[in-house]
Amino acid sequence: MVEAVAGRFGRIDILCNNAGVGVAAVCHETSEEDWDRTMAVDLKGVFLGCKYAIPHMLRQGGGVICNSSSVAGQVGVLNRAAYCAAKAGVLGLTKSIAIDYAERGIRCDALLPGTVDSPWIGKIIAQQPDPEAQRGLMEARQPIGRMGKPHEIAVAALFLCSDDGAYVTGTGLVIDGGLTAR
Repeated sequence: MVEAVAGRFGRIDILCNNAGVGVAAVCHETSEEDWDRTMAVDLKGVFLGCKYAIPHMLRQGGGVICNSSSVAGQVGVLNRAAYCAAKAGVLGLTKSIAIDYAERGIRCDALLPGTVDSPWIGKIIAQQPDPEAQRGLMEARQPIGRMGKPHEIAVAALFLCSDDGAYVTGTGLVIDGGLTAR
């Protein structure tokens, strides 16, 4: 992927690592297969994107990396052991990259969204015995009274990747409607 982009455009200015899977399970009920898949997509995918994009950024004198973590990697979420561990790893990797490459012109930050009204959340809601009640519960736990919207996360990513975010690196930008403020 990285080589295809670099070959087509001649450089890589921005890398957004945005992928995630999750399994509803507490630690002792998480299968090794589910653990490995979650780590492969949520953490190793970010590592590989960074590993192969950073050399291009170094050759060109800099770049910006925006990794998708989650508030689940900062505070934990009930029944999501593997997901929480992987997203905490993304935040740690983000901070490490920021420190290692700041003097070489590469900024690296992470987005930490809360509950976003996305297809994944829609699937979780639809699997519940009373989907409408589940949606209401998920909205009610947000101090702002609703779930986030995908475009609200996108504009945060745009800020981090833009010149307006030039003094930001190594941060985990929490976008959660106040969920973690409690």
